[in-house]
Order: sequence, then C-alpha cells, then structure tokens
Amino acid sequence: MQLGMVGLGRMGANLVRRLMHDGHDCVVYDVNENAVNDLQAEGATGAKSLPDLARKLHRPRAVWLMLPAGVVQSTLDQLIELLDAGDTVIDGGNSYYRDDITRARRLAAKQLHYIDCGTSGGVWGRERGYCLMIGGENEPIERLDPIFATVAPGIETAEPTPSRSRDGTAPHGYLHCGPNGAGHFVKMVHNGVEYGMMAAIAEGLSIIRHADAGKKERTVDAETAPLRDSEAYQYDIDVAEVAEVWRRGSVVSSWLVDLLADALARSPQLDDFRGRVSDSGEGRWTLIAAIEESVPAPAISAALFERFSSRGLGHFSDAALSAMRAEFGGHAEKKDPP
Repeated sequence: MQLGMVGLGRMGANLVRRLMHDGHDCVVYDVNENAVNDLQAEGATGAKSLPDLARKLHRPRAVWLMLPAGVVQSTLDQLIELLDAGDTVIDGGNSYYRDDITRARRLAAKQLHYIDCGTSGGVWGRERGYCLMIGGENEPIERLDPIFATVAPGIETAEPTPSRSRDGTAPHGYLHCGPNGAGHFVKMVHNGVEYGMMAAIAEGLSIIRHADAGKKERTVDAETAPLRDSEAYQYDIDVAEVAEVWRRGSVVSSWLVDLLADALARSPQLDDFRGRVSDSGEGRWTLIAAIEESVPAPAISAALFERFSSRGLGHFSDAALSAMRAEFGGHAEKKDPP
C-alpha cells in the first residue's frame, strides 16, 4: 500500500523503513530536510511540504502523523485543507485520547477518516515491530490492515497464550480497541503501567545497591535515624550482575530489565545520567482517568510523583518540611556531605 508519513524522528523514520522493507510505498515529510533526504536515499518518495505530500499520494490517501502531541493540532489544521473526502489521517503519537474524539468529529464533518494509533516499541521497533493500539471506524482500519500488519511484531514474536482459543489480530501485535480515542486510551494506560514497572525495577535495584549500609560510618545525633542492626547490611552486591541474572528465568524478567542490564553493563554506576526523569503526559492522563473512574492506582501515582521529585519540583515542599521541623522542635537542618 501507499502511506504518507509526517514526522521523521527516530520512530517515524523507522516505521517508514519497516514499511518499505515489506514492499509498501512511502511518501515522507518532515520540517528537517535532512531527515527527508536520508529516507529518500533509501527508497522513499520525499516531499518538500504538506501540499507536496498530498499531491504525491494516491486517493484515497492515508497519512500517518508521528509527531509530538503539542504539534499534532497545528499540523492537522493544515493537512485537512489538503485532503479529500474518503482520505484517512492516522495519529500514531501520544496524543490525549479526548483530543482524538474532538478531532475525529471535526474530520467526519469533512468526510475524512481519523484513526488514533497508540504505538509502542521505541527506538527498537524497526527490528522488533511496534505494538499497535488502534481506535476509529471499522472501514478505514480494515482497509489499512496491511499497513498495521507490517508495522506490528507478528505472531511469531511471542509464545502462544496456552488458554487462548479465539481468533483476532492481538496475537500479531495490533488491536482495534474501539471507536475514536480507544486506541490512545489503551496506550495512555500502557504508559502509566510502564511508569510503575520502571519505578519498581529501579527502586529494587537501588535497595540492593545500598545493602552495604552497615559498613558505612553513620553520624550519631538527634537528626539521624540509627541503623538498628548494622550486621544485617554488610553486602557488597554487584547490581549489574543482579540485573543480568534477573533476565533469565525470573518472574520479573522483561524487556525493561534487558535494557537496564545493558545500560549497567556499559556504565555500572550509571555515571552518564543525573537522574532527571521526564514525563510526556501519559502518566498524568492515566491518573486523571483513574480518579474519574474511581479506580485506585497507587503504584502509578507514586511513580509519576517520583518523576516530579527527580526534577527538583519538590524542593519547596522539602524546604517547608525542614522549616517546620526547625520551628516545632528546634531541629537544625543538616548540611549535605561534601
């Protein structure tokens, strides 16, 4: 099939490469002209602008947006003026699912189709494939099935689920989750779960890393909680090796552990990282949904707030805590060790 791709960052460019490898015809555009030229050299058709992209696509057109959530709307505003009835726009980024509902309604008024496609796979998706969570109308999704089937990992990438007896595309790595917004809703919660999993793995390894606490000299004063039994914390455990062994046969073995084990193999102390963890919105939106559905989600909420803290956003509340201790108990704030 033919597909237009707008946005040629790491994921967008690799989606194009995966599609071309399977014989699809891709017309590509990005504000970065070099990104367009690179893919054109690999066999894609380059476009110099959105109007140029629209001209080079056959009707009914299919255009996949792989853009940051903050620029999807402005790009869509331009694009819909260039498309014709029956054309389809796919948003493969991490847009908020409520925006999908509004956008789909707006496009439907112009007889255009809108598909929200939550896309998971990161920079490794070119080789591994991308897990796709799709929302929208049946007809355009069924028509574009060859695109989704190529992008997805394929049935052979995981062991069959022993008790599964029904048909469907989920074992192939892509799923039509429901009407507009459903795809990004599932992807939103997927990323919220990812926050919690990442936090649990990181916290667990940090506890192991500090299992030598009993060997370290601790200040004895009213401001420092004593270590009750230093003999219980005399371990010098190689965290990089723990991550490596957890990859094999462990209940917590996962792709996340695989990736962290590789990072620790390159840098056992993770010296290249300051520990400032960003969030791109999905964890926040997941918690909004949890609150509105009255569903408890303590692990995801704790993981999100830890990301805020990692960026120094808890400094004022920490200072306020310290001030209150000083006021009610005369506790002098301890200085950080040199």
